[in-house]
Amino acid sequence: MDMETIEGMKEYVKNVSQKNKWILNKNTSTFNDLIDGLVDNKKYYGYQSCPCRLASGNRELDRDLICPCNYAPNDVKEFGACYCNLYLRLDFYETINSEFVNVPERRPFEKEKAVLNHFK
Repeated sequence: MDMETIEGMKEYVKNVSQKNKWILNKNTSTFNDLIDGLVDNKKYYGYQSCPCRLASGNRELDRDLICPCNYAPNDVKEFGACYCNLYLRLDFYETINSEFVNVPERRPFEKEKAVLNHFK
């Protein structure tokens, strides 16, 4: 699967969601924007970093942000959605059914600071 294409990235996130027993966001506009961001990041950085967070372009520094990010499992479990709202809990539309869930940032401040320092 070529994750530098929209079709390939859709296949990738579908596989991820099935593997983790999650579902994907049904809002077409939101879903497509997130897929576009993942494809753009894959092309630009060489890996599919979270489209909702600042990536450095340094794979080691961004490893925790490669989709699905390290924080997604706990976010989906606790809030019903990952930070981007791409991946949702299986019962999301039966229990939460919100346009968007505001998920607090779990990424440690030190990681964010390291990314910002990377650009200096």
